[in-house]
Amino acid sequence: MFKRMAAEALGLSDIGVIVGPADYSKVDADDYLFTEDGEQIFFLIKSKKDEYCFTNLALIHVDGDSAVSSKRSIKRYEYSSNLITNVSIETAGTLDMDIELKFNVNDTKFSIDVKKSFIEQLKDIYKALTTIGKLQRRDAVCRDNALRTLDATASVHKLNIAPGAGSLVSQYGELLEALNTAMLDTHTKRDFSDVFAKYIHN
Repeated sequence: MFKRMAAEALGLSDIGVIVGPADYSKVDADDYLFTEDGEQIFFLIKSKKDEYCFTNLALIHVDGDSAVSSKRSIKRYEYSSNLITNVSIETAGTLDMDIELKFNVNDTKFSIDVKKSFIEQLKDIYKALTTIGKLQRRDAVCRDNALRTLDATASVHKLNIAPGAGSLVSQYGELLEALNTAMLDTHTKRDFSDVFAKYIHN
């Protein structure tokens, strides 16, 4: 009892560990995967009250109220609609027991303490998250360019579309459909299996 209270006071009770693939089925986050859509776990950090599950489609945060409560809140952040930024690792000092993985998902800030013995694995997720952020930003630029193209095309044709100009209207409709496909499919990456497979080696 005293040791647990001392650990709480020192902030050591909630230092996370990296869970290996052999134990993915034993964590809470596994119950919330969209396996029907091909979702799978690539990296998982578990502490006494939280789980941070990085799948090919999303970050699943199993958020515990406290280390002694069984209450959990399941939060899901799809990569297709949540931008990852400011990824960093704060390495441990000589006397520190942990290292810190930090990143933002849109406006939500994450700061995850992990035992310093897992530094090599954290380097892997650092690379993966940094790369996902880069690809998200590239997609955002491409979507913005698509919108600019649509605006420019609309400006050129809006005065030329007259009653009976069915062909022009049809062409404009086809352009809209092509741009919609480009924005939602080509330039909105949803599955980052390739990124995780490249960088995660746990």
